[in-house]
Amino acid sequence: MRLLSITFLFLLASCVPLCRGFNVTKILAKHPEFSTFNHYLSVTHLADEINRRLTITVLAVNNGGMASLLSRGLSSPTMRHVLSLHCLVDYYGARKLHQLPTESTQASTFFQASGDAPGTSGFVNISMHKAGVVTFAPSDSDPDTFTPATFVKSIFEQPYNISVIQISSILNSPVAEAPAEAPAAVNLTELMSAKGCKTFADLLLSTGDAATTFQNDIEGGLTVFCPLDQAMDVFLPKFKNLTDSGKLNLLLYHAIPVYYSVQMLRSNNGVMNTLATEKKNYNLTVQNDGEVVTIKTPAGVVAKIVGTIKDEDPLALYTIDKVLEPRELFKKNVSSPASAPAPVVAEAPKKAGKGKKNVPTEAPEPAPGPDQDAADQKAADENRAGLMGAGSLAGVVTAVMAILVNFMF
Repeated sequence: MRLLSITFLFLLASCVPLCRGFNVTKILAKHPEFSTFNHYLSVTHLADEINRRLTITVLAVNNGGMASLLSRGLSSPTMRHVLSLHCLVDYYGARKLHQLPTESTQASTFFQASGDAPGTSGFVNISMHKAGVVTFAPSDSDPDTFTPATFVKSIFEQPYNISVIQISSILNSPVAEAPAEAPAAVNLTELMSAKGCKTFADLLLSTGDAATTFQNDIEGGLTVFCPLDQAMDVFLPKFKNLTDSGKLNLLLYHAIPVYYSVQMLRSNNGVMNTLATEKKNYNLTVQNDGEVVTIKTPAGVVAKIVGTIKDEDPLALYTIDKVLEPRELFKKNVSSPASAPAPVVAEAPKKAGKGKKNVPTEAPEPAPGPDQDAADQKAADENRAGLMGAGSLAGVVTAVMAILVNFMF
């Protein structure tokens, strides 16, 4: 009996390493021909939702197929609806697809599960034809005018958790492509004040046209790193010693003129421009240490993202634990707010946000544009959500093992 129990424990323990989560962004990053599809999964936050699922099938379309979708000029909410139609909430590997009955099989999607799809729309009909061809068609598509997409190949399979397969074209759905309601206008400073960044918000309102610059840049994409009140209050004496232009530049230094979700920040480390950037100056570096995203300045300050106030395209607003001090205003290797060297007098004033159009030629392009080769992007650590399922299962395995050990001994 004891030998049998030990054998069972060994087999149970050996399966734990296999009980891993998955990260669809990293899976697709190995295939540059899907970089556009991968990019928009992150922008629309579908990547995070996919990684949280225990069972999922992703119908990926290559860059050429995505070009036709992008040419329609869809808004971000509408783009999410279309791509959510490409996420089936069941597992369909290549083998399962080719073993389907000849009659059509109806599969539920993220779009249908979201509640945004009216009536019976939001489903995908999967059909197996006599010639061995597997086709996919939205349930609301017109069979007289719509040509179904076909199965091309399997990209990645982890039975029975995730299957990523290539289909020949985008699934066109009149319902999914209907204009989606735009998000309500956001008052940036009010949002900051309500979420622990009141000091920073007050400085935006009282410093030149800083608040206006931030607000006007939201529509084109904006990522803001907002120091919490505790960090900002300690820094205030140094802020007051800056010139007017220095104060403005410091505030603008806390924003990137591109929208970055958390997932995108984790997978796109490197030098980035800020709203204060002119030619080569006022840059910062985004890095990640495990699940923690950090922002490092050339002056030696390393701040951590400690919270998310808002993360919805085109605005990402994160809280950080330190004030970002640019090298242009502060000497390098700042040890602490209390013992830091006095700030350097700022140069001549400039117009707020001027740097948005002047991208340094030698600095990496901050936006992970749809045409960017995904293989050139630095790989991020595994997504926290993707590990949740594995962590829970490992916990159950551990508990069972503990019970068996107590029983045995």
